[in-house]
Amino acid sequence: MSGLQCLAAENIWFDKHRYDEAEKRFYEGANGPTTQQQSSSHGAGDQELVTRMKSLELENQTLHKVIEDMRAALQKLESRVVVLEKSPVTTAGPCAKAAPVQAAPVKQVKVTNGGDDDDDDIDLFGSDEEDEEAERLKQERLEAYAAKKAKKPTVIAKSSILLDVKPWDDETDMGKLEECVRSVQMDGLLWGASKLVPVGYGIKKLQINCVVEDDKVGTDILEEEITNFEDYVQSVDVAAFNKI
Repeated sequence: MSGLQCLAAENIWFDKHRYDEAEKRFYEGANGPTTQQQSSSHGAGDQELVTRMKSLELENQTLHKVIEDMRAALQKLESRVVVLEKSPVTTAGPCAKAAPVQAAPVKQVKVTNGGDDDDDDIDLFGSDEEDEEAERLKQERLEAYAAKKAKKPTVIAKSSILLDVKPWDDETDMGKLEECVRSVQMDGLLWGASKLVPVGYGIKKLQINCVVEDDKVGTDILEEEITNFEDYVQSVDVAAFNKI
């Protein structure tokens, strides 16, 4: 038997490394990557997480700086508002201070003693003229104040009064009774609306409204004037009284 035939007869696995590599790949595909590959994958994930954390910390620092700047600006603004609130406000108006009174100029009077060349200049203060000027300015201000006060309209106090005028019986002519009531005329009196209100047993009372100026017309004088019509009026009562 030749040497080639002897080698062919030998039971030797020359391609074993190829089969081992194929078997390794088969098991890696079935069981997932090896521990080394998993470790490398975890390492890459940790690196990405660290990068993101650093980015968030940098962004957080930037936001803190922006907040501090806004807080400082707000404090400055509050300080300015406090200063403005405390500073006095001067407004020109009716209550503004009057201009200071200027004293009349002092006249200098030169007094000469004979014909001497060494004449002395003596300053004499015209106190009488100064008092007259101050008095004149004071009088002018008083007159201006009185004129201004006279132009200011005065508020007239008025009242609205509702009167109940009762007749003697159901046979009283209520139209004539109202005519008598409205015939009462005074300065500061203005009659308004009226109506007849049933009282009972066929009797009706006259309810009439009027507006009066408080300084000129009172309820007492109104009642007295109306009750003078004794043929029609039994009594007068004030049903309502309201200030206007």
